[in-house]
Amino acid sequence: MKKKKVDLHPGWRPNTRTVHSGEHGIKYADALTVPIVQTSTYVFHTTDEIKRYTSKRLIRYEYARYGNPTQEAAEKKLANLEGAENCLIFDSGMSAITTTLLALLNRGDHMILTDDAYAQTLKFCTRHLPRFGIDFTVTKMGDYGQLERSIRKSTRIIFSESPTNPYLNIIDLERMLKIRKKYQGLMIIDSTFATPYNQRPLEWGMDLVIHSATKYLAGHNDILAGAVLGRHQLIDPIKDYQHSTGSVIDPHCCYLLLRGLKTAALRVAYQNRSAQKVAEFLEGHSKIRRVFYPGLPSHPHHQIAKSQMHGFGGVVSFWVKGNLKRVNKFLDSLQWIYIAPSLGGVESLITHPATVTYYRITRQERYALGITDQLVRLAVGIEDPEDITADLDQALGKMDK
Repeated sequence: MKKKKVDLHPGWRPNTRTVHSGEHGIKYADALTVPIVQTSTYVFHTTDEIKRYTSKRLIRYEYARYGNPTQEAAEKKLANLEGAENCLIFDSGMSAITTTLLALLNRGDHMILTDDAYAQTLKFCTRHLPRFGIDFTVTKMGDYGQLERSIRKSTRIIFSESPTNPYLNIIDLERMLKIRKKYQGLMIIDSTFATPYNQRPLEWGMDLVIHSATKYLAGHNDILAGAVLGRHQLIDPIKDYQHSTGSVIDPHCCYLLLRGLKTAALRVAYQNRSAQKVAEFLEGHSKIRRVFYPGLPSHPHHQIAKSQMHGFGGVVSFWVKGNLKRVNKFLDSLQWIYIAPSLGGVESLITHPATVTYYRITRQERYALGITDQLVRLAVGIEDPEDITADLDQALGKMDK
């Protein structure tokens, strides 16, 4: 399939885009960086200015819930990086997901989502959407026959992640586009783990892309943010819904997001290379049963990832040999890799999904989702990969002591 490109600066390469896109015309007092416009309210100078604004003859700011110059700069930069017509930023990734779904779905509509989506996404769709008269079907990730059979006349949205959390499954975007042509609905991809550097689903015909900008886009584990990107006609109703719900991001977080985006291409490229080395090290370790990383030929979706991704990402999941006691011993023996549930920042973080994310459900329910006691997820930071593997190696060596 020939990919469709929406390129706002066709001559710019990734690092130039991350530094310069979206910022022109949003400077103040000749400052090099975009300012933090820390205000809730914007002043009208005359009543005629109000009339021109309300009649849409004047484009300007009115109230911070409806927009902010610092936010606009971050949205323009993200839109350029993703190759999107428009972008809307939220106060968290989950706000981006829930607002998008509630804005685009109506009573009587049906949506499909894959079974290894983020736990809170699954929870929202299965527990809360039915309260609004919205039906859903959960299909097996990678079972495209089941997905096609689940499509109804009322199916409005097919939602998936790629790569998924925590097994890093990759959806076949070309196959999804073929399916989409049969039902004329929307396809939404949560591309948080990929970032625009590694994958741009809009180029493959997807309708909307969602990011938890908390992760790789901001990159420093210091803000919460989310984003949805796509065509104007789809972003506009989501923006209108956001105006009512108020799930807006503050200007200081937008400034930190802009700061993080300037180094995103550098960070992600380095994390891609480091994660590949770490995955290869773990796959050859005697204390590891199995490694899940799209860059490894052993990953079930390795060929799909090679065909549609620029890089394989900074997350490596694996099964440790032994029982839960041995896994806890391994985690507790790490010297400097932090035990924490997030990812995408400059620090390497490791988490145990069974006890951190899925502890509220039974062991039987966890195992049905593939969340075993032996599963560990490592988010590779920007430290030297040799130091990461050394810490992993010494901790694995202490499991039996």
